[in-house]
Amino acid sequence: IAEMSGLDESVRDITDKLDSVGNTTAAMGKGFAIGSAALTALALFFSYKEAVGLSSIDILNSNVVIGLFIGGMLPFVFSAFTMESVSKAAYQMIEEVRRQFRTIPGILEGKAKPDYKTCVAISTKASLREMIVPGLLAIAAPLLVGCVLGVDALGGLLAGSLVTGVLVAIFMSNAGGAWDNAKKY
Repeated sequence: IAEMSGLDESVRDITDKLDSVGNTTAAMGKGFAIGSAALTALALFFSYKEAVGLSSIDILNSNVVIGLFIGGMLPFVFSAFTMESVSKAAYQMIEEVRRQFRTIPGILEGKAKPDYKTCVAISTKASLREMIVPGLLAIAAPLLVGCVLGVDALGGLLAGSLVTGVLVAIFMSNAGGAWDNAKKY
């Protein structure tokens, strides 16, 4: 028994180290992705400025301020929609797993295989269906602001969404890492 517990402890140490390496790698990858997205958004912002001939964005202009607030809000609204979508898909998956435990005898004992295809189908359909509203939001908001309030307001929207989008991305990346590490405790 002592040998078994020693073996279990060494296996646990190895898996903890591998998990740590995986978390570090994931954090670095997320950092690079956030940085490249921020630089791309900044380049697109300057391309927009050149395309419409803006020499500056006057934050004393009320339309620009409206655009800044709408743009600053968009990453939060987009994130809320996507988190709600993940929650809906997870509940569908839970219900399917429960159904399979009820209707397919022997899954818990390892004598029968679960219906993996149905679970993959739920995940795929949910990911496509649930991203319609956030996708439309990302397309419609700039079009509406630009058409209704003008190019200055759209510049404000782009600036506001760039600033808060980067900050939300960094926050969520760090929060995700913290939750991942907290689950061990």
